[in-house]
Amino acid sequence: MAKSPTVEDVARVAGVSRQTVSNVLNSPEIVREGTRERVRAAIMELGYAPSMAARRLRTQRSATIGIHLDPYAGGISGIVLDRFIHALTDRATPRGLRILVYAANDAEEELRRVRQLREGGEIDRIVLTGTYAGDPRADWLAEHGIPFVAFGRPWGEPGAGVAMGNPERPWVDVDGAAGTRAATAHAVANGSRVAFLGWPRGSGTGDDRERGWREAMGFGADPPASLRWTAVDTVSAARAVVEQELAAGVVDAIVCASDTLAVGAHLAASHGGHPDMLVVGFDNTPVAEALELSSVEQRPERVAEAVLDLLVADADTYDGEWHRLIEPELVVRTREQRT
Repeated sequence: MAKSPTVEDVARVAGVSRQTVSNVLNSPEIVREGTRERVRAAIMELGYAPSMAARRLRTQRSATIGIHLDPYAGGISGIVLDRFIHALTDRATPRGLRILVYAANDAEEELRRVRQLREGGEIDRIVLTGTYAGDPRADWLAEHGIPFVAFGRPWGEPGAGVAMGNPERPWVDVDGAAGTRAATAHAVANGSRVAFLGWPRGSGTGDDRERGWREAMGFGADPPASLRWTAVDTVSAARAVVEQELAAGVVDAIVCASDTLAVGAHLAASHGGHPDMLVVGFDNTPVAEALELSSVEQRPERVAEAVLDLLVADADTYDGEWHRLIEPELVVRTREQRT
């Protein structure tokens, strides 16, 4: 039977000391990024897995991260959270961490479930998802001393949209405004009348994505109603709205707050005699790829890496940012590229 790789093997392949490997596993924030990446690459190459049992005995912690699994709702864009959980699990293993997925129908039930898991010693930290204005979960976790990192800003709180230094409220999010700014800048090449199809106002994420479009177009807080369209996040609703808007006026391109809206907009444009109209989505789902629609890629793998970095950071010694915005990437798919 082949011998399992050891810390010494990882150190040799990465060209670092045994202590550096230990630091990457237990306190990655004190190791330079380039060194961390070499060590993690060596871990993946060798298939090294730290001893969970030994770590639990030494630290009296389960080394297990709890994350809520949203109820299945179908749709197109749910794949983003699936990718995030997969990336989180994949990147937690080399750090000697595990992921425990739990279900709950609302915030109250989720907190009860977290209490049970924590008291039973099954988890010792949490990744929050689906943050929203008035979300009670972050306050509860902080009050009960449970380390956590949110995937998503605490919408509605003062300063939620900017980087801050509070280690009791750490979060990682995708810079939605940067994504729609890039999408709009690309769309303007097709003409100056670029519409935005977004969700009803009041959604932190949706409002942030609208802001990127407004900034790229040079609009203030009240953009022209003829270019700011609204639909709930379903293909049928988006198609109905865009068919109505295109019948009332002409636009050169449409930037959307999600791939779901983009699919509806694409169907409406095609049905209305504009099959070549540029429609840009957000989330870069397999559906957008199949329809060859340009879309904004959220990079959930980079989000997962940043979440894990903050989850294991020591509040007493870590001097970096506790809130991070991940820059998304515009994936351009055009007919010119296909021909």
